[in-house]
Amino acid sequence: MLDTGCRWRDLPEELGCGSGHTAWRRLREWQAAGVWDRLHQLVLDELSDAELLDWSRGCIDGVSVRSKRGAS
Repeated sequence: MLDTGCRWRDLPEELGCGSGHTAWRRLREWQAAGVWDRLHQLVLDELSDAELLDWSRGCIDGVSVRSKRGAS
């Protein structure tokens, strides 16, 4: 979905995620429960412990959002 632009309802059943609605609902629930943030931190910790991260360089990405008229 995020990478391919696939619609939820077009998810192949053989992925084992259930219906597109079920997959969407689970993703929403896991996001609200902080699952992805915790998983991300666990992966970073594992890579750091194995000395597989190089923190000498980094990239920060940002998004520009148009402001309302008259906003400062």
